[in-house]
Parts: sequence; structure tokens; C-alpha cells
Amino acid sequence: MVSQGAAERKARALRVEVALKTVTGGPASPDRMRRVLEQALVFSSASLAAVYTPGENGDLLCLIESAGAPRTLYGLRESYPLDARSPAADAHRTGVPLWLGPEQLADCADSRRMPAAGVHLAVLPVRDGGCLIAVSDHPRGFDTDDRACLELVAEAVSLPAPGEPDAVEELRANSFSLAMDTGRVEVGDEILDLFGLRRTDFDGRVETLLGHTVPDDLPALMSVVEADHMSIGERELEFRVLRADGGPPRWLRLRGRLLPGGEGHPARLAGTVADVSTVRSGVTDVARVQRLAAALATAGTVRDVSQAVVSALRLPLRADRIALAELENDRLVVTVLDPPEPESWPELWRLEWRTEWPDAPVRSMPTLAAALREGRAGIWPAGTTLEPALADVGPGGLAVLPLSAGGRMAGACLIGWDTPHDFGPDERALLTASAGLVGQALMRAHAFDAEHELVGMLQRQLLPRRLPKLPGAVAVARYLPATAGLEVGGDWYDVIPLPDNRVALVIGDVQGHSTGAATLMGQMRTALRAYAAEGHPPDVVVSHANRLLMELETDLFVTCCYVEVDLEAGTAWCVRAGHPPPVLRRPDGATEIAESDGGPPLGVVTQADFPMTPLRMVPGTVIALTTDGLVETAAMDIDTGMDRLAHELSVSDPAHLGLVADALLGNAHRDDDVALLLMRYDGMAVQPLREGWTVWRVPEAARHARRFTRRTLRGWGVPADAMDAALLVVSELVTNALVHTDGPVRLDLVLVGHRLRISVTDASPRTPVKPTSLGWEATGGRGILLVEAVSDTWGALPVSGGKQVWSELLVEG
Repeated sequence: MVSQGAAERKARALRVEVALKTVTGGPASPDRMRRVLEQALVFSSASLAAVYTPGENGDLLCLIESAGAPRTLYGLRESYPLDARSPAADAHRTGVPLWLGPEQLADCADSRRMPAAGVHLAVLPVRDGGCLIAVSDHPRGFDTDDRACLELVAEAVSLPAPGEPDAVEELRANSFSLAMDTGRVEVGDEILDLFGLRRTDFDGRVETLLGHTVPDDLPALMSVVEADHMSIGERELEFRVLRADGGPPRWLRLRGRLLPGGEGHPARLAGTVADVSTVRSGVTDVARVQRLAAALATAGTVRDVSQAVVSALRLPLRADRIALAELENDRLVVTVLDPPEPESWPELWRLEWRTEWPDAPVRSMPTLAAALREGRAGIWPAGTTLEPALADVGPGGLAVLPLSAGGRMAGACLIGWDTPHDFGPDERALLTASAGLVGQALMRAHAFDAEHELVGMLQRQLLPRRLPKLPGAVAVARYLPATAGLEVGGDWYDVIPLPDNRVALVIGDVQGHSTGAATLMGQMRTALRAYAAEGHPPDVVVSHANRLLMELETDLFVTCCYVEVDLEAGTAWCVRAGHPPPVLRRPDGATEIAESDGGPPLGVVTQADFPMTPLRMVPGTVIALTTDGLVETAAMDIDTGMDRLAHELSVSDPAHLGLVADALLGNAHRDDDVALLLMRYDGMAVQPLREGWTVWRVPEAARHARRFTRRTLRGWGVPADAMDAALLVVSELVTNALVHTDGPVRLDLVLVGHRLRISVTDASPRTPVKPTSLGWEATGGRGILLVEAVSDTWGALPVSGGKQVWSELLVEG
């Protein structure tokens, strides 16, 4: 009695044989071998199948055809030396099939080129001297049925014998040769006819040909005609060209191979282009996989992956709906639905519609749960009995693609048709190959989203939450992350209030876009703020930050622009470290790019000079600081970008600084992070009164300080009762500085309106400590208590080489 499993295996083997006879039984065609390889994708767990044959010199096994995922996703080479150790060369020499799991592959020389784990490799000799290689990332690898299928595929592979007529001679007559370094291309007359060009109108540039293609097909075409993308194995592509008469676009097939140029010669892309509008069906399997692979290569987030899948599959398959969902525990968290309207989806899905998309419970769809457990694409034609949650997705046919990578199930893609749909071999191969690509892209996007959220949260915590209010000035800032790749970079800005109505404006950019760049940005912002708070001049602040960065031993460098503005005097000093200069807008609308000598980027040279440049500030002046993301792109050099920024600033209305910042960022290309800091200097309505006194270390120093204070306050019109409190504070602070510190001591008095600030600066970094308790026999410690008692507020802050103890008093007359 034959078991049910044996019967199923026999039936499956029969289907494989019938499919292979159908593919190989007709007249010779250019895509016969590829169609044979596609059967390995349909009837086994392989996600990639490739054929290698000995080269002309007989010393290499060279790739001549492949189907499925790009070969470099699994580390397969373009060729393998026959005299070296590799699975391909070993199977060719011995004639014995090899079935290698992750453990055996770890011992191979090419193990570093392959994914970390979970990949299975099959190498089978073919009858004409080459070998068939199949790759699977299914957890179980190649089971008995898979191996039987691959053996049948290997028997069906027929390599062209020497002198055998070439079946693609007609296509190869439509040949081209593209120089990868210059973009110059030589094409045959038939190719020009296909593009609707005359020989006299063609300038030999590949861009001219690309200009006649359908814009939606350009990304996939660029993946073929650019050398760096050829490394991932795109050698065939179907695309559309526009007709001069406005008719439907013509489908063309490009087949090419990147050829090394040798010493002194550029690499060339050589191949053919042929009209396949009447040869191929509406669904072009390899072309769609190629296009999907190109789109997924630039998809950074889970949402990007989902949109790429919808664009690549729904219209080509003429599907009525498509859903992609991530698997989280026992629920499918939907990331995209097309169409997005709730009424287009089953009632159970609408009941679970909580936010933008629903959550689909896997337990309510046992058929889907079984497909996810098996990890193999499931296809149910019209009339199949399914649970309502699935039957209503595709009453005319349903395809469920489990999305797995590295032995983990990432999610599922559901594709449904309303009218009866015929699943042909090409379409099955397309769905199987697409599932492998999407699964890996989804896993990468998961990791990217997690890192992006972490870095984004880190950067939000490190940038200022709000800017301080400034006396006589207004500052606004904007930050825009890059949209390309969505990685968070190291651009930052800061506004640092300083004593005596001064402010430091800082903007900087850490090299690169990564968690390390964002972390280093936070370190540099904190360091610059700390050095500025110590009272150092701008050049010393930047020099200290440079020395700190060198000591951190990071591979990243930092550019920075530091501007210190005296809001009382209307003067400013600028220090640049490899950063674009500030732009000044005068009250009359004239602008000036403050070109000045600058130092190198921070973290490059230990002993570097950072010269200071004076800037003239009059009331109404706007100063703009930005990072290179706003003024430099691949299509615009930094000088042009700075001129454009200056022009846009000149025609803006500085009365509404926030609107000015938004307008300046409106033209940002977003290829890089952009930070922008604007400050409008209005001038102080009330100018402070200032006087200072250097305290000499003489026996009557405190009396001299009180006399200086009395004379100054009398001249300012301070009432007598307030003057007594000020004299007490001066006496105590000066005495403490003389008794407890060494070095110079300075007394400063500042009167702003009715507020008097008394500050004493000395050379000791130790701040005064208020005693917690005093006994009747104590001989000191009461001075700080007296200062606290008579002051409105008081405190201490570090300054360059010491500290400053200050007290503020209300002196209303």
C-alpha cells in the first residue's frame, strides 16, 4: 500500500517533469535556460538558481544564466577557478552533487561573502560539463522532494556546445557597448529604430537613450547601466520606451554583462536590446524581480519596503488588492493596504481597524497560519474553500507569500483577485522570488527602524528644546533630518547665554550619519557650552573643543562655527573650524558673506590655530548660520549655495524671523541633514551702567572697595538705604576673596534699570559653601549668610581660571 506522502511526492515529481517538458519541448528560444531555472524556484524551496559552465580558456567556471534573487545576496561569484577549492569546482571535478548546510558552508573559503546563518547550498553537475547551483534560506534546507526536483532541473539544463547555432543570434545583432567611465555608448541601427531615433540625431550619450524611456522604469535601468550596481548581478531587464506617435509604450529587453577593461582600459557593459512586446506576456517575471530588487535596495523603512512591493506587484499582476503585514507574536500588524479604503477589505479586518491600518489576528485565519509555519508560498485558485477573512481578500484567486529571512518569519504578503485568475509558471516564479527579496528587505528595515528611532530620540534629547530669551535680540532655529536613507546625522545648533549680556551662537556638523555621529554631536555641544561658560574667549573655546575631540580618539571629525555677540556694544567675534561662514543681512537688505580665515575641522590637527574675525552688528542686523546640507548638494557647489542663501535672506522680511527660517528651508534638497540658526540683533533698549575695580591686596583693601562702590552708586543715583545693603555685600565678598584665595581679585558693578549686580572674581575655582549651623563660639562663616539675607538672589559661576561670586539687589528709588 502506497502511503499518502509517497503519493504526493510522486505527483509532485510528475508535475516537475511536465513543466520541464513544456519549457524545453518547443523551438529554441533565448530564454529557454532561464525558464528551466525558474522551475527550481516554483517546485523547490530555492530562492536562487544559477548555471555555470567552463569558460573559453577552460580555467574558470563562468556564470551564464540565473533566476530568482540577485546572486550577491548569497555571496555567489561571477566565476570560480577550476583549480581552487569551492563547492562549484568540487562538484564539477568529481561529478557528485553537493548538499551543504550552514555548518558545511562555514568552512568554505567564501563563507564571509554569505549571510550570517540559515543558508543552504546545492551544487549539481550538468551533463554538458557545467554545474547547477541552488540556494535556499528555508530553515529545513533542501528536503527529499526538493532534491529530486533539482536533479530533474539539472538534467533539463542543456548548455550550448561549441559550434552549435546560437539561438539568440537575432537578438545579439541588436547590440550595444557602453563605456562605464564616460557614458558613451555604441549602438546598432536596430536599437536606434526601437528608441525612435535616427543615426544623425544620436549624440552617442547613454543619457539620450534614457530620456526616451518611461520615467517609472528609470530606477531599474540605472541599476543595470551603472557599474556599481552590476556587482549585484543584474544582467537582464525589461523596460518600456515612449513612442513618438503617442501610442502605448514599447516593451524592450536588455541583456548585458559587465566586462573588465583590463589594464589602462575602462570596463564595458556589452549586450543586446530587443523588442519583446509580442514575445512576452504582460507579466515579465525576471524584469519584475529586477525592478523590485532595485526598489528594495533603496528602501530604508518598513513603510518604504511595503510601498515598493505594492508598486512592483499589484499592477503587473493585475491584482485587485494587496496587503503586507509584519508578524508580531500571533498578530499580523499591517503596514500597507492597497487599496487603502476599509470597504475594500473583509469585514473581520474592518472590525480590527484601530488606527491607520488594522491588525489581523492569525488565529482567525488557520490557512494563513499554516502557510507561515511551512514558510512556503501558498496559491489558492478561484473556488477554493477558505475562511472568510481570507476568502474575501481574493475570491478569484489568492496568493500568500510568507516573508522569511535568516530562519525567521518577518511577515506575510497577501495578493487577491476578484475575478478568476490563472497562476502560470512565470507568475509562480515571480511570486516565489519576490517573497525572498521582500523578507530580507523587511528584516533590514526592522533593524533600520529600530536604530532610526533610537538615534532620533537621542538627537531630540541632545538638541535644545527651546532657545533662551535674549536682551536686545531674537533667535530662532530649525533642524531637518535627511530624507535619503532616513539616517540621523550629527548637525546641531546652540544658543549659549553668557555674562554681561553676551551670547554665543554655535552651529556644527559631525561627519557621517549614524548613532556614533549623533552621540559625538551631543559630546561636542556639551563641551562647547562648558568651555564657553568658563569665560574663555571664542578662539580658546574652539581650541579646547578640538583638543578634547583629539583625546576621544574617534575616527569622525567635526566642523563648527562659533560666534560670540556682545549685545550691549553691538560687536561680535567669529571663529570657524572648517565650517561655512555666517551670512549677515543689514537693515537696508544688503547681505554679506563674512568670509574670514578659519581653522581646520575639529579632530584633525592637535595643535591648530583658530583665528577670530570681528563682525559689525548694528540694530536690525540678521546673522544666519547653517550647515552644508542647505548650501551644498551634488548638483550645486557650496559657493553657489552660499550666494543663493544670501540672496534669499536679502529679500526676506526680518520682522518675522520664524517665517524667514521656514522660507530658507523650503528649497532644501534634503539629501543631507540641515541645521539653521538665525538671530536678529535689535539693540538693547536700556544700556547697563558698568564700573569695575581691581582690588589690591593691602590691609585696607575692603575699605577702598567700599569707597569705590559708594562713589559709583552715588553717581548713578542709588538711594541711601539700598546703598547700605550694597556696601555690606561688597565688604563681605571682597573680604572672603582676599582671605580665602590667592591671586588677583576684581570687583564689578552693573546697574540695569532698578537691579544692581555686584560680582567679585578671584582665581580660586572653589565656590563658597553656606554653613549649615553656627555655634556662638564660631569666628567665621557668617558672611555668606549675611549676603544671602540682604540679596534678592545670589550665586557663583566658573570663569576662566577661577570663579565669580555675585549678588543682585533691588534699588528702587
